[in-house]
Amino acid sequence: MKFGGTSVGDAGAIGRTVDILARYHAEGHEVAVVVSAMSGVTDQLHAIAAEAESSVEEPPIAAFIQALRAKHLKTLEAAAPGQAEEVGAVINERLVNLEHILTAVHALHELTQRSKDYIVSYGERLSALILSAAIRERGIPSTALDGCEAGILTTSKHGDALVLPQSDPRIHSRVVPLLMDGVPVITGYMGCTPEGIVTTLGRSGSDYSAAIVGRAIDADEIWIWTDVDGVMTSDPKIIADVRVLPYVSYREAMELSYFGAKVLHPKTIEPAMEKDTIVRVKNTFNPDSPGTVVRRQEQKEKRVVKAITHIARVALVNINGVQMIGRPGVAREIFTALGDVGINVMMISQASSQANISLIIEENDLPLALEVLAAPVKSGLVREVTSDRNVVAIAVIGAGMAGTPGISGRIFTALGKAGVNVMMISQGSSEVNVSFVVRQDESRKALQVLHDEFRLSEECKDE
Repeated sequence: MKFGGTSVGDAGAIGRTVDILARYHAEGHEVAVVVSAMSGVTDQLHAIAAEAESSVEEPPIAAFIQALRAKHLKTLEAAAPGQAEEVGAVINERLVNLEHILTAVHALHELTQRSKDYIVSYGERLSALILSAAIRERGIPSTALDGCEAGILTTSKHGDALVLPQSDPRIHSRVVPLLMDGVPVITGYMGCTPEGIVTTLGRSGSDYSAAIVGRAIDADEIWIWTDVDGVMTSDPKIIADVRVLPYVSYREAMELSYFGAKVLHPKTIEPAMEKDTIVRVKNTFNPDSPGTVVRRQEQKEKRVVKAITHIARVALVNINGVQMIGRPGVAREIFTALGDVGINVMMISQASSQANISLIIEENDLPLALEVLAAPVKSGLVREVTSDRNVVAIAVIGAGMAGTPGISGRIFTALGKAGVNVMMISQGSSEVNVSFVVRQDESRKALQVLHDEFRLSEECKDE
């Protein structure tokens, strides 16, 4: 069971989390826990690390540490008063260490990726201690392990590391013995290289941690506890009448998570797929709700489309030039140049004339992308490169779309009738996803129009 930041955001939330764990433990289930940092803490750690590096004046490191200490000790005292002194001493020790690291970053005015990973992993290292103490307070044995202690070995790509296959036997040997009579609590988001250097698994990487631990211990199911009732038909912040999806397939879940559905991390599904492990998404604040089951079986509905999702903060890059027509290797040069500087291309569309290639990348990567793509313009390989930040990528997802004629027609007819201009279209060979790009100011309308067109607010019987 993985619990996100809102599930451990304060003493009340931790109490609800322990209620859930105590219930399943009492029923005889063996439960391992992966935990995120308390809400907002990871963002604060990123911010203070950046400020420590760049600030000419003395940065507010001491004040930050004091606020972090007060937040965690207050939560500890409320959630596990009987262990406040013992566990509080460990929290204090870790915060002293964190303060020393931040002070060193400021003194050197240098924040390496390695140092950043070490700093931002502290949120989970503190929350795991508190949750484990709260479990013990209920009379259930519990041990807190950081990702390294739990056996999670990763690549050395700081900020977005991948877990290595040799992690599984290490995790199994270290975690399974703790399940016999207790509930181990493992930090999400972090692991370490074979040399023992701390790494992080990317933002929201605690889901990925949970899937890795679940695979390694041969879990029957992996449960992701969050603050919503499950995977929704669209973004509830935009669409008022969204519905919880009772079932989604692995493929659908991967597409949904990649295209902005934040309930699951994109890397979560693959470890579960390897052992056909069911993944459940449930709400800590409404634990009796059935949530969403993610499984291999694809459940086609008569409605065909299951969900509409989107990615904001992206940029559209257009690469044009008649010199590109019929010339081998143009796409390779473009994608190699972007890949060499670590830019992820999220969507691709190429005209059949080969005179235009359109790409969607993260908005933050746009300045670097334009810098890299200046070279093929200068060499005459392409005529021009233009860009647009005022865009949103939207994906229409559903296993039933595969082999069903007319879906794209319905999508783009509905958008056309609503006056929404489509700037770029991309469809994967899986046929589970049709994605396209619209202007930012038309994205809400596009989402609502398609949610209505496919009647996603209504229950639909399976085929």
